[in-house]
Amino acid sequence: MKFNVSITVSQVSKWLMQYHQMVGQLTPLVGDVDVNFKFQSDGNLYTVKISLVETADHFQFESALMQHLEQHDQTELALPKIKMDHQGNWLTVCGHRDDKLIIMRILTWVKGSLMSGFRPHSANMLRNLGTRTANLSQALATFEHPKATKVFSWDLAQCLWVTEYLDKFSTTQKSLLSYFVHLFKAQDNSYKSLRKQVIHNDLNDNNVLVDQDTVTGFIDFGDAIYTQLINELAITSAYGIMNKPDPLNAAAQIISGYHQIFPLQDLEIRQLYHLIGMRLVVSVTHALIARTNDPNNAYKSVSEQAAWNLLHLWQNITPQFAYFTFRAACGQTAHPNTAALQNHLAENSIPLATLFPEHANRKQIFAVDLSVGSTLLGAAADYEDHAAQNFKITQTQELHNQSFLAGGYLEARSFYAADAFSTEGNNGKEYRTMHLGVDVWIPAMTAIHAPLTGHVVGLKDNNSQRDYGPTVILQHDYQQGVFYTLYGHLSRQTLDHLNIGDEIQIGQPLAWVGHSHENGGWSPHLHFQIMHDLLGNEHDFPGACRPKELNVYADLCPDPLLLFDEKITAYNKVAENQDLIDFRQQHLGKSLSLSYSEPIQMLRGDDVYLIDQRGQKYLDTCNNVAHVGHENPRVVAAGQAQMAVLNTNTRYLHPAINQFAQALLETLPEKLTVIHFVNSGSEANELALRMAKAYSGGDDVIALESGYHGNSNACINISSYKFDGQGGNGAPDNTHIIPLPDVFRGRHRGSNNSGKKYAEYVTQTLAKLADEDKQISAFIAESIISCGGQIELPDGYLKIIYQAIRNAGGLCIADEVQVGCGRIGSHFWAFEAHDVVPDILCIGKPIGNGHPLALVVCTQEVADRFANGMEYFNTFGGNPVSATIGHAVLKEIKEQNLQKNALQTGKYLKHHLFELMTQYPIIKDVRGQGLFLGFELCDDDLVPLPKHAEYLTNRMRELGVLISADGPDHNVIKIKPPITFNEQHANELLLRLNTVLSENAMRI
Repeated sequence: MKFNVSITVSQVSKWLMQYHQMVGQLTPLVGDVDVNFKFQSDGNLYTVKISLVETADHFQFESALMQHLEQHDQTELALPKIKMDHQGNWLTVCGHRDDKLIIMRILTWVKGSLMSGFRPHSANMLRNLGTRTANLSQALATFEHPKATKVFSWDLAQCLWVTEYLDKFSTTQKSLLSYFVHLFKAQDNSYKSLRKQVIHNDLNDNNVLVDQDTVTGFIDFGDAIYTQLINELAITSAYGIMNKPDPLNAAAQIISGYHQIFPLQDLEIRQLYHLIGMRLVVSVTHALIARTNDPNNAYKSVSEQAAWNLLHLWQNITPQFAYFTFRAACGQTAHPNTAALQNHLAENSIPLATLFPEHANRKQIFAVDLSVGSTLLGAAADYEDHAAQNFKITQTQELHNQSFLAGGYLEARSFYAADAFSTEGNNGKEYRTMHLGVDVWIPAMTAIHAPLTGHVVGLKDNNSQRDYGPTVILQHDYQQGVFYTLYGHLSRQTLDHLNIGDEIQIGQPLAWVGHSHENGGWSPHLHFQIMHDLLGNEHDFPGACRPKELNVYADLCPDPLLLFDEKITAYNKVAENQDLIDFRQQHLGKSLSLSYSEPIQMLRGDDVYLIDQRGQKYLDTCNNVAHVGHENPRVVAAGQAQMAVLNTNTRYLHPAINQFAQALLETLPEKLTVIHFVNSGSEANELALRMAKAYSGGDDVIALESGYHGNSNACINISSYKFDGQGGNGAPDNTHIIPLPDVFRGRHRGSNNSGKKYAEYVTQTLAKLADEDKQISAFIAESIISCGGQIELPDGYLKIIYQAIRNAGGLCIADEVQVGCGRIGSHFWAFEAHDVVPDILCIGKPIGNGHPLALVVCTQEVADRFANGMEYFNTFGGNPVSATIGHAVLKEIKEQNLQKNALQTGKYLKHHLFELMTQYPIIKDVRGQGLFLGFELCDDDLVPLPKHAEYLTNRMRELGVLISADGPDHNVIKIKPPITFNEQHANELLLRLNTVLSENAMRI
């Protein structure tokens, strides 16, 4: 019973002194029935609970329960412990009110964060929640008490009281609640037979304590009761899956953790779906009553909207599919009869020609590979080129004219990685890419004969769905029950010959293969699938599923080829990640690294996305090499066409080299007129250093702190990022490193005169070299420092330095391997933003969109001095294929206005990054230009936070976004995607950044 008059802090303080001789600070807490306080005294924390009751009997039960847990929990769960008053009592009667007892009780405070305020609820945390709940169930299994059984509205075994309130809800709400009430009633007899014991009965996220990714303990045992054991797991799941886009997958994680410790019985698993639903029904009904009786009690309604949202999502899941999912989560086959059906199919196998008698000459199956890495499909841009796809299938059939072309069972297909096949999962977008049937390529209007006796239960015309033709489903009987076969991509002629309920005998004509126009444009083929359960589908069934659902659907949809005698040949098996990792560790260079704590196997690129072996897409925000988009159709086509004709060295004349060079010169200042073709950015910088040495006669180079210029010896020798890092030996004698011109956290901060101050380090170095009678060879720098942390050079910096270097007889090298070719938006070359022109410009792989192509462009004077009689020859530098590809990249940038896109998208993204900075204090600086941006993570004292940056990059990867961290302290998040990256992609990035930045691990 709730107090009619509030209990004051002053009154409770007096009681604490009177009965416990304790003084301290009291902080009010929310509560349902009790009045609760947080109490700090002598360095210890407690929970003080004040109750108004007729009798203290119930608290005696709670006291006995907690003492039992203290003795019987063997898992170090953090649980509250009772604190006795000075008379040795836990229950202290402090007075009377309204003929009731005022009872005070004190519990030790349990440290940890409430799960309700912690993000994210990872799969690991949810499994751990299940494990910890099972630990509690084990500890309570032997606990008995005469007061454990009571009339209690929160007991799921007594939940049908809610039916008295159904008419108080709206029509829609009543229908939703009645759905779960009906399911509960239908299982009433079997439910009563389930295992019983005392349970906590209220493990909602405000009663669960967590630390990092682990559940550490539970609080508030006031609702404990003797009831069905499975109620505990249902209640824990109901709250644990709230606010999750994919509640079923979240529930499976919790159930998996529970079953591992406290194995569930199959009948209990069957009950879980509707028991989770009924806990939500009870919750929203209590909230309705609370609003009527006590409008000011916010605690009663704290989860109401989340519960309603979950009820709607939960109703959309069929009970059978939930049951199968939960079985799989418990390590069992999703369907109880999976093995029986597989055996039945194998024992009754028939030739595949039974389906297609007119092709009885075909005696085997040749596998057609449409997986993510399939070269048969071509690039993503070719997916809808149906004429080309049909030609490839026809060619393949001609090569294997005695075989059926078939395949695709459990194959990941990248052409399903589209928005039409996407859903929002608990970790970003997920795509239904895993194919559940077998496709058999066969001429249009080929008659399909029934492989088994059955009757028609599904007949659907898919004309509204991109003209995919009819689907037919047959039901078949076998010893364990029934199963189903599905036939898709059929001719509409089929509809004229079949009706629901028709009996079909084995070998009887059933349908006809549809034409391409009845098959979404693809080559004529039959989609054949076997299902153990229709999951509530009347006329159709999913032909693909998400990778996370595969363990369930693989059991529900066994391999259709089990039914046929022929065995598939040359089937493409996707490598397992760990196998690839093991091989790399054994046979590849030990200094090679992999991105992210959980490496990804990438098999396909598509514009700003990379696609893994399961067809899941990742937004790529860190790959500047794929400058105009991964596998850009224009660039790919140009390279393929030229590669088929000629690829040789530059000692022969070829127009492609001149055409590419001319297109490049049109983007450059007048002084930069001579081009040398090489294969990589490292080669370009190496050659630039040779040119500078030949020009100046000197050997000394000035470079920037944290600069990186390539992996050759000469490039490593000028790369502070390498020789000052792990495994490095410091700068060579002829390399002179000047401070990173960081105006945010460097030696000279702020925009006022910082450029001049940082440039003085160059003049000082030049003076020192002059004193030592050494000749400067070159100054080299990126126009925006990349590995140094996306550092924008301060105003006037390059202008002062370039003049000083030239006055000393040296050359100025602009390394634009990362920032050139329109990336910064405002200019095609980043050095142009500083009103300077370098003597040598180095361009890297982005000019080839990832193809091994790079360039060195210099003035005529530099080129003349370099041409001292020693030939410079690079076998594949500037070959016709590379030149053709480079020219295609320049055309794409120009004709698609990609420089303008980089400017506009970059401004949009940078503006919103500044907004995130105002919202999340961990972001202390946002910088960069165009689509070469970064933001720095520091605490309030500007101490760098590399661990937070590492967490962010790995979490973003889990959410489907590839992003990286760099900088001297590894605390700068870099954003440098393909310059086809647009505002829609920026919004996707910002959405996921906002998710991660709001998580507990990102707090400072």
